Amino acid sequence: MFQLYKEAYGGLSRNTWLLSIIMLINRSGSMVIPFMTVYLTKELKLGVKESGVIISAFGVGALFGAYTGGWLTDRIGHFRVQFFSLLLGGISLFSLQFYKDVALLTIMVFIASLISEALRPANAVSISVYSKPENITRAYSLNRMAVNLGFAVGPTVGGLLAVISYKLLFWVDGITCVLAALLFFQTFYKQDKTRRREARRVSKEERGSSPFHDTIFILFCMGTCVFAMLFFQLFTTIPLYYKNVYQLDENAIGLLIGLNGLIIFLFEMVIVYKIGKPQKIMQLIALGVFIMGLSFLLFNIYHSLMILIFAMSLTSIAEIFSMPFMVSYTMQRSSEHNKGSYMAMYSMSYSLAFILAPLGGTFILDTWNFEILWYVCFILGIFVAFGFLMLENFNPKV
Repeated sequence: MFQLYKEAYGGLSRNTWLLSIIMLINRSGSMVIPFMTVYLTKELKLGVKESGVIISAFGVGALFGAYTGGWLTDRIGHFRVQFFSLLLGGISLFSLQFYKDVALLTIMVFIASLISEALRPANAVSISVYSKPENITRAYSLNRMAVNLGFAVGPTVGGLLAVISYKLLFWVDGITCVLAALLFFQTFYKQDKTRRREARRVSKEERGSSPFHDTIFILFCMGTCVFAMLFFQLFTTIPLYYKNVYQLDENAIGLLIGLNGLIIFLFEMVIVYKIGKPQKIMQLIALGVFIMGLSFLLFNIYHSLMILIFAMSLTSIAEIFSMPFMVSYTMQRSSEHNKGSYMAMYSMSYSLAFILAPLGGTFILDTWNFEILWYVCFILGIFVAFGFLMLENFNPKV
């Protein structure tokens, strides 16, 4: 077992590890978004629909942020985009605690999301730059492991802090972003300066075609968006389900959500290493989406704390079989000089999902009940898994 883990983590570059450590620091403060719906309904006394609109504003900001981040990455470089996204994103997240008016809070959530989510495409391109081609999926998995380890710490500590004061969540989230920005600057500034000195101006022709002209990739992103809508119930309706149906407190909710990150941390790198470079990547992605749908069905089969734990475990397994390979697929379809644009479009599918997930989830919940919501999520999971399998037959490039 020790040798297996050693091999799974071996062979990755120093810069890949440094990027992951920075993301670990950043995501260890992930406390605002997981508790936003509970904060809005409990602390600010807002309704479920109003809360859904505000959370969706985060998704709208993320949509524009992903596009902007990818566009800027192809033009000014991944270093600058990441640094300013971390620094300004931390400041904006910290400031959210001071807004109580629904309209103003919605605008500020949009701005904070736009700045923060510009990080994603730039970070993904940065990983591809500092990784060997044969290690790129493992490099993304290492980065995801750092993110999920941070996410295991963030909501867990956030649940404890929320019992004391919700304002502490905004303080810690903002401070960790700023610390990550400073460490990132200290670590990569000289390397980026050297790279920019050696780089030449890339013409429009060399930059390659837009991902918006890639029909297969557009269909892929549509499927990814629906998958992400299912996943983002983890931050919207699932905490409400824990709270309203099982009467769990914030600490218990944080522990359950944190379990997701812990499982990713323990097992993703090893599983991705054992899988290696799959011949049929869409089959793995489809398997992950199917398992994600199945995790929602469990909520309606039996009611117990063990079911909640088992469902969260399935969600984590679904991530392992889908998300790392989705990123690898995106990088494979892009060329050397349009990676930022492709990653932007991939990230936009998640951002769009963050808009639709809370709106759709809270609408179904407000109109019907949790049981109907979970059945809808299960059916969507089956449908999209089949769609990814079909997409594999119409995939001339990868």
